Amino acid sequence: MAGRINDDDVKAVRDAVPIDAVVSEYLQLRNAGGGNLKGLCPFHDEKSPSFQVSPSKGLFHCFGCQEGGDTIAFVQKIDHLTFAEVVERLAAKAGITLRYEEGGYNPSHQRGERIRLVEAHKAAAEFYVDQLNGPEAEIGRTFLADRGFDQAAAAHFGVGYSPAGWDHLTRFLRGKGFSDKELITSGLSQDGRRGPIDRFRGRLMWPIRDTAGDVVGFGARKLRDDDNGPKYLNTPETPIYKKSQVLYGIDLAKKDIAKSSRAVVVEGYTDVMACHLAGVTTAIATCGTAFGGDHIKILRRLLMDNGSARVIFTFDGDAAGQKAALRAFEDDQKFAAETYIAIAPDNMDPCDLRLVKGDDAVRDLVEPRTPLFEFALRQIVGRYDLETPAGRAAALDEAASVVAKIKTGSVQREVAVQLAGFVGILDQEYVVHRINQLAQWARGRGGDRRGPAPAARGGARHQQVQAPPVPSGPALNLRSPAHRTERELLKLALQRPELVAPAFDAYGSDEFTAPPYTAVRECIAEAGGAEQGLADSREYLVRVLDATPNESVRKLITELAVEVFHGKSIDETYAGEHLVKVRLRAVDRRINDVQSSLARLGSNVAPDHLAAAQNEVWVLQQYAQTLRNHGADAL
Repeated sequence: MAGRINDDDVKAVRDAVPIDAVVSEYLQLRNAGGGNLKGLCPFHDEKSPSFQVSPSKGLFHCFGCQEGGDTIAFVQKIDHLTFAEVVERLAAKAGITLRYEEGGYNPSHQRGERIRLVEAHKAAAEFYVDQLNGPEAEIGRTFLADRGFDQAAAAHFGVGYSPAGWDHLTRFLRGKGFSDKELITSGLSQDGRRGPIDRFRGRLMWPIRDTAGDVVGFGARKLRDDDNGPKYLNTPETPIYKKSQVLYGIDLAKKDIAKSSRAVVVEGYTDVMACHLAGVTTAIATCGTAFGGDHIKILRRLLMDNGSARVIFTFDGDAAGQKAALRAFEDDQKFAAETYIAIAPDNMDPCDLRLVKGDDAVRDLVEPRTPLFEFALRQIVGRYDLETPAGRAAALDEAASVVAKIKTGSVQREVAVQLAGFVGILDQEYVVHRINQLAQWARGRGGDRRGPAPAARGGARHQQVQAPPVPSGPALNLRSPAHRTERELLKLALQRPELVAPAFDAYGSDEFTAPPYTAVRECIAEAGGAEQGLADSREYLVRVLDATPNESVRKLITELAVEVFHGKSIDETYAGEHLVKVRLRAVDRRINDVQSSLARLGSNVAPDHLAAAQNEVWVLQQYAQTLRNHGADAL
């Protein structure tokens, strides 16, 4: 039976692994003020960063989609792992040995599936690297040398070799304790007539890593003529490998992509190697599939869409490369970055270019050359005879339908004007009008419900302003002074408990008028009150989150725990003001309730009940006056 991880060890892992370090493996973070960091949310598409991380509290929260939690919750969601799997992964990074209760610890039975599959790939990668040094792998070493890659280059990228026999790797991994089921599930082995056999045999091997640096798959290059398989064979889809969601080289390139706000997209593993060795350390490649929407999401989180970001595609100039460029243009609008295409002389890829002309030529290649939209439209227009009216009309029809998909009005118009020049139509306004018609027609058919709304009169040429995201959490009327004050007080209790404890802990749940805020107050009470935060603020927040009754309340707590305060000086005076305001409103509500009850009963009220009620009102009124006169000192 699986053992439960010791609670003290879970706390040690939370304390040892900074949340900003973990999140930075997946997206670029920048200063958000107040000690917080911000970035583009990895859990939903957005154009401006609403995802915030609080390193001091060990929490994250997205104000757009309301996702939030601690370091463990972040990794659980982004990598689809169980709680135990995340703790084990983070513990391994921090060098913490975990203790397991209820019967001890058996790694082969108690580790989660993803952890086991990643470990199998790590062992396989080490096995392949070792094999590259053997006599059988001479053909692989020659292949690398012929392309300008020495032993140091192979080691840097973890390139290895899979032996030509049937089950060398399978037997090796069995000896490491991996089951046949795990080997089949991982994609490293496949079913043979007499049991599992190696999937990759007699090939040069490139490890494919995710953004966190874990090996999740392999790309295998054919070396021998008697190999009847495809030129490149990749790992099949597995629980840890989805080819549309990985980019080769992202583990090596991510820091420089974030730092320089530039990414270079090439076509193959050797092209990535050539670029990095030539000094273009932002190069990445897809793994046997077209560059698509999921790849864009990975890059956008690193580029942060800061206006100066650039994505440069280096497709070949042949027909396949042109097709890839047009396909990339289809997704161009998903970037806020500027996109370009670079084509080497004689249609050479970066690997060949480095061999023939050296590192300087590779670096020169990826300096932005031609905007991607211009290249794509020229490719379309170039198929037609522009010397004839019919040819120009046909070219306009095909290209206009592409331009009409551009969602931002000002950009669409600018490209439309350039298209008129490409086609040779002097009446630019005719082209602009034609594209507007196509865009409106597409929206009318529901082809793109997220497209630009019809422009207001006089504003058709102005860029759309994106409305702020509407929170999907509990509905709260933040125009209500009571709700605003209650929210601020709860933020103080979560973020600065030393300013409101112990007074806050005497407040009842009924002093908060919004049901979601009442639920947060109850969670704080369940965790032992704000006074618990004086000793260990992180552990206190963990206790509050553990007390949440549902995901909606949990998200609200993470939101309140990272949200910036409205005041300029967050001190005892500020805290006292909010403590008094919330208490005063609660007292005034109670006075009104009692008086309303008496008014409804009229002359039917019993004398003793009337006297008690009048006395309660008098006491409350005196207390309210004291609060107004003396503020927090009267609490």
